[in-house]
Amino acid sequence: RRERSSSTKKTVNMYFRRTALVSAICATSVAAFTFAPNTRHVSNNAFSPAAMQKYDISAKMSTVTETETSEDVVVPMRPPITLPWDEISTQLTEKFGYTAEDLEAYNTLDNDKEALLDLYKAMNKARAFENACNQAYMQGKIRGFMHLDNGQESIPALVEYAMKNDDKKYSYYREHTHAIASGVDMGAVMAELFMKETGTCKGAGGSMHIFDKDTYFQGGWALVAEQLPYAAGAAKSILLDQALGLSDNEDIEKVNVAPPEDDDRIGVVFVGEGGSQNGRMAEILNAAAKDNLPLLILTIDNGRAINTFTPDIAKNSDVYKQGEHYGVPGLLVDGLNVADVAKGGKAVIDYIRSGKGPAMLQVHTYRFNGHSPADPEHERGRKEEKAWARVNQDPLKEFEAKYIASGLFTEDELKATRKEILAEVKQAVKFADESQMPPVTLAKELEYPDAPDTDYNLKPAPTFADEVNARTISTEQMDTIQAHISSLREKAVAGEISVGDAINLAIHEEMLRDPTTTIHAEDLQAGSSYDIPKLTQQTYGQIRAADEIIDEGHFIGKALGEAMNGYRPIVELMNTNFGIYGMAEISSAGNTYATTGGQFDMPMTIIGAGGTAPNQALGAEHSQPLHAYVMGIPGLKICTAASPDAAYGITKSMIRDNGPCFLFCPVKMMKESKGKVDLDKCMPLNKAALLHEASQSAVDSGNAVTVLTYLHGVKEAQLSIDEIKAEGFDIDLIELRTLKPLDMETISKSLARTNKLCILDESTKSGGVGATISAAVSEELFDLLDAPVKRLCMDDAPVPYASSMEEAVVKRGADLVQGVFDICTKKW
Repeated sequence: RRERSSSTKKTVNMYFRRTALVSAICATSVAAFTFAPNTRHVSNNAFSPAAMQKYDISAKMSTVTETETSEDVVVPMRPPITLPWDEISTQLTEKFGYTAEDLEAYNTLDNDKEALLDLYKAMNKARAFENACNQAYMQGKIRGFMHLDNGQESIPALVEYAMKNDDKKYSYYREHTHAIASGVDMGAVMAELFMKETGTCKGAGGSMHIFDKDTYFQGGWALVAEQLPYAAGAAKSILLDQALGLSDNEDIEKVNVAPPEDDDRIGVVFVGEGGSQNGRMAEILNAAAKDNLPLLILTIDNGRAINTFTPDIAKNSDVYKQGEHYGVPGLLVDGLNVADVAKGGKAVIDYIRSGKGPAMLQVHTYRFNGHSPADPEHERGRKEEKAWARVNQDPLKEFEAKYIASGLFTEDELKATRKEILAEVKQAVKFADESQMPPVTLAKELEYPDAPDTDYNLKPAPTFADEVNARTISTEQMDTIQAHISSLREKAVAGEISVGDAINLAIHEEMLRDPTTTIHAEDLQAGSSYDIPKLTQQTYGQIRAADEIIDEGHFIGKALGEAMNGYRPIVELMNTNFGIYGMAEISSAGNTYATTGGQFDMPMTIIGAGGTAPNQALGAEHSQPLHAYVMGIPGLKICTAASPDAAYGITKSMIRDNGPCFLFCPVKMMKESKGKVDLDKCMPLNKAALLHEASQSAVDSGNAVTVLTYLHGVKEAQLSIDEIKAEGFDIDLIELRTLKPLDMETISKSLARTNKLCILDESTKSGGVGATISAAVSEELFDLLDAPVKRLCMDDAPVPYASSMEEAVVKRGADLVQGVFDICTKKW
């Protein structure tokens, strides 16, 4: 499309010229990677910086004025940027505090043939690998979604040039090249894409989920921008190591050895400029600045949010400036020039390594492929831009043209390098092809890191606990917390401890037992709403006990990052309904152990008060059954506790478990429910509790019913027992202390006596806990039933504030009495 003036000069806003050479750059065959000399593939005629000088491009988006010629000038919707090294140097001087003398050290790269060749190898490796993936995808050897990185090779080149093995690396779904540049075996990456057991994640992850524990490559995350808080948590784990004097051994397990004094590890998170518009970016900048995290936020700016032209949906594309409000400096570089990306990127990374805090790097680049191979690319201007970029914005061709012209490399030298890389990629494909598929049994084996029947009382404490506590907790702090613990234990023995205090006691005992235990909460310093995190920050400091911003997704995400790096975070939700903000993070926590092929445990415990009590008058938003919402998330262990004893014992077990656990407690019983606690005892995470057993006479007469309930239903049922018995009936009252995995053994044992089941359910009729249990009983224990399952569940309507309306939605003791009567008298 062209717009011309009536004068002899014309302003070309947008015009795309198609070329027959386009398909060769990203052909489906790896063989297409071999370039013939003296063609545009080698870029002697490339769109070089010299060629760009005839354009007056002073900003990222501009128009081009040209004199009328016989050939049209080609300018995409998003023109290239003009960013010479002296302008990059100015940014580094003004934003990062570098001096001209400091920057001279980075300029040595320009004449370092060996280092430049390494950059070229890294780019070629990325290009050849992605071309091989494209071919394998078309052959059906790679399935599902796949996202290729062609055109953006200067980023993996930077990773290989400036990142270290033990830097913690978090990427998104377009991560193949980032993983390989981080040192992950190319054959293992390809095998993962081929669904093979020799893959990085044993075939459990796939293209969007590459993980490798040995190289600290920690994803591969499929939800846009979800990786941001995870990377913040990983960077925080570096500070935790330094503060506690811990480090990783060769098995990447925490040992009582302090990191070296020159420990300069950092975290890096890759994100697109579209994903950088996500609200998580503001949160990670705040967290990184507040805690001075050693974190690089690397924005890959290809101008497309999926395929949509990013300026169509984002007001400000200068992502590298987003940190200014938080005191986080940023640098913009041009991805066409790999040497400048390497020099500028390393300067930013060195800034972070020096302890000065987080920083941002934005790499302006172009993506040669669609969002995925199956993408129709109907978005405005996408196909034309892609064709133009392949010819004019190829960092490989730019490198070849520049350094062959300068005489630093010959065409034969670079050709030999390409041949070497291509052989390596072909070997990776061969390895993946010949590898075996994973066994069908592996899927269930990867459900939980710890088996459901684990006895947590037998788990040993870290041998370094006393030493770490001694060097991180002052005598005064220790005296204070020990007095607090003693006071709570006295209450526990006397039967005067509340649910909230019982959890607080368990948390302190576990945080002292294992110094890798951390905690995150809102209002943490003040003890939150129910004293669950009381005195944690005052005892263990802000490094282990973090007061958080009001966004559960953010600090659940940071906890996930800590959990992947040797720590045991506890997340306290002031109200479990607020966990709705963190559904993406909770889901990923449940998936991580399996998705990574069992490489990464996820020892994260989420605790909160929630549920829906009769007459609680909290309205719909504070009365949602989050426990039912998360039931469908694989990999979670979900428990409830309606008494101090259960809350204490389950909390201790969850903290020791190596997988993600979620404990729900009844919001209206957190302070009122008091009782004794079996101290120093961990409870199982797979067992229900029989709280009341029906008399044998009621069983013999057919007037006994098994009642399953949890949270506030426990209190409602207990208060109804006398009335039920007065009617001539009785119940086996079972508290469902574990919703997942469900204790079918206890349920079966009771049903064998009563043959009737009533569920007092604190979730909705559709998709609720009772629906899941009823289905399981009907499928597995049908022969034990003499009557249909009676479900007393919340109506599907939102919970009203007014008690007169709420009675129609929320079930209570009176409904249970009627339900038992109905099922025993066959009124169904």
